[in-house]
Amino acid sequence: MKILLTGGAGYIGSHIAVELCNQGYEVIIGDNFSNSKPEVLNKINTIVGKEIEFHEIDFTNKEATFELFEKSNIDAVIHLAGLKAVGESCIMPIEYYRNNIVSTLNIAEAMKKYDVRNLVFSSSATVYGVPKELPLKEGMPTSCTNPYGWTKLMNEQILTDISKANPSFSVVLLRYFNPIGAHESGLIGEDPNGIPNNLMPYITRVAKGVLPELNIFGNDYPTKDGTGVRDYIHVVDLAKGHVDAIKFVETHAGIEIFNLGTGVGYSVLDIVKTFSKVNNIEIPYQIVGRRDGDVAECYADPSKAKEELGWIATKSLEDMCRDSWNFAKNN
Repeated sequence: MKILLTGGAGYIGSHIAVELCNQGYEVIIGDNFSNSKPEVLNKINTIVGKEIEFHEIDFTNKEATFELFEKSNIDAVIHLAGLKAVGESCIMPIEYYRNNIVSTLNIAEAMKKYDVRNLVFSSSATVYGVPKELPLKEGMPTSCTNPYGWTKLMNEQILTDISKANPSFSVVLLRYFNPIGAHESGLIGEDPNGIPNNLMPYITRVAKGVLPELNIFGNDYPTKDGTGVRDYIHVVDLAKGHVDAIKFVETHAGIEIFNLGTGVGYSVLDIVKTFSKVNNIEIPYQIVGRRDGDVAECYADPSKAKEELGWIATKSLEDMCRDSWNFAKNN
C-alpha cells in the first residue's frame, strides 16, 4: 500500500513514517515545513534505510493537492497536517479555521475524485472539552474550549458526513492524548519552531540552558498538586496506533473513533520530577497564570483501541522522559 502522510515531517508524522516503513508500507510525505524542518527527512531516511518520497506542499492549496493525487497512486491517507497550538489558536482563530478545515476539505475532495477510500485522521482529546467524568470514552459528549479544538471537532463532523454519504469510504478518527518522547535512535523528536507550546520540548530547552526556566501555567487546579493532569503517551506508541488504524481501514467501511492514550493521568510536576530523576538534571520552574483553553484533567479510556485495533501503549513515563532528553541533547 502507498500511503500519503500529510504533515509527515512533523513531530508525530516523522515517527509514523518510520513505523509505516517498518511494516512494509510505501510512504509519501507531504509537508510545508510550517512547524518542521527539512533535515528531518534525511533523519527519517537514515532510520528506515531508504529514501522516502517527499513533496513540499500546502494542503490548503487545492490545485497542488489535486496535482499530487493525480500523479501518485495513493491507496490511503493519514492526515496530520494542521496548526496545533491551543494558546495560539485563541489569538489567531481565523488562521486556524482556514488552515485546518480547508486542508481537510481539499484532501477529502481529492480522495473522492481519485477514488481513494481509506483515511486516518489526526484528531485530539481536546474535542471532549471540559470533562464531566473521567476517564474519557469515545461515546462521551463533545465540546471545545478553544479554536484549535473546534477545528478538530468540525473536521470530525465533516468526515462523518462524508462517510455517511459514501458507504465505501473508510475513516478512523484518532483522538490523541499528549504525545512526548522520541525515537530511540535520538535522530527524530519534538523540536518546534520558536518558544515551545508543549511541555516536554520546553523542559528539554531548559535542561539544555536555552531557556532559563519552565513556566508552569497554573497551580490552582483541583488536582493532587494543583497543576494540570494529562495522559502522556510515548510518540512511538502513538505512531504504532496509526499502523494499526491503517490495517483497520483496509478491512472496514464506515467511520470509527479511537482514543490513543495510556489511561493514566500525570501532572505537570510529575513530568518535571520524573525527567529530573531519570536524567539527573534539575529543572528550575516558576508558576505563572493559567493558559486560555486549558482544562484541569484529561486522560483516556483506551480500551476500545485495544479491543478493536489490537493496540496498547507499552512505554513508561520514564521511557518518555529518557528518550526526550536523548533526542534533545543530540540535536
